[in-house]
Amino acid sequence: MFSVNPKEVSVSTLQKYIQNAVVPRPICFASTISKNGEPNLAPFSFFNVFSSNPPIAVFSPAYSGRTGAAKDTLTNVIEVPECVINMVNYDMVHQMNLASNPFEKGVNEFIKSGFTPIDSEFVKPFRVKESPVQMECKVIEVKELGKQGGAGNLVICEIIKIHIDSKVLTPDNQIDVQKMDLISRMGDDWYCRANGEALFEVKKPISTIGIGYDAIPDRIKQSVILNGNNLGLLGSIVSIPIQEEISEFKKTVPQFNDLKEQHLYAKSLLEINKVKEAWMVLL
Repeated sequence: MFSVNPKEVSVSTLQKYIQNAVVPRPICFASTISKNGEPNLAPFSFFNVFSSNPPIAVFSPAYSGRTGAAKDTLTNVIEVPECVINMVNYDMVHQMNLASNPFEKGVNEFIKSGFTPIDSEFVKPFRVKESPVQMECKVIEVKELGKQGGAGNLVICEIIKIHIDSKVLTPDNQIDVQKMDLISRMGDDWYCRANGEALFEVKKPISTIGIGYDAIPDRIKQSVILNGNNLGLLGSIVSIPIQEEISEFKKTVPQFNDLKEQHLYAKSLLEINKVKEAWMVLL
């Protein structure tokens, strides 16, 4: 295995490894405003949410790796500790990329990128009309992680108002992730689109406890057909089917000529989430 010691490579090389390894990363399209009332708009992929009570989001504008200079976003949130975090969908990607150009301080990225500024209700920075979800935030802390080029600054925000485009809502006013069509940042110049076949559902084990991987018989775990995901599903079942169920079920399935055929059939059931049926085939 190839290994990297962060202290033995350049900052630019290390950043490339990190940004290519930690993917996909959601994008915070941050709207801020200077003490002189100059709007700014910039995307950041070092971003996520970290609490729901209170609702906290954090993004990190780093000092420039080339010049060591602070980004306008960082200067603005120190001067005016407010921002709007606008989520970015596929229809916005090229305009968002345009806003990321290193324009001179004071240049209005809303104008440069063609996005529509709309007034916020509780903070001074504008919202991006085209964004499917806009979160008005109060900045409660800016934590500097270093002073050198490449060092991040954690902008810790409390979300005080969320605006959601009705087009991405379900009938009961929940966000439909498939309608959001969000993008995320990969490494180099690559992005990822959360749409279509890229989306899949895995039920959270909130009210049930699975038997676990360790409870699967070795002869199944050693299968050359079943992969880690297949075995993970088998381990998620609450209890192994009893013999009476197995006997009845096996009357409805074909006879298998060998172990490979049996495991292929079980795998096909697991791929459509028929976990109990797969267990009964394998036992």
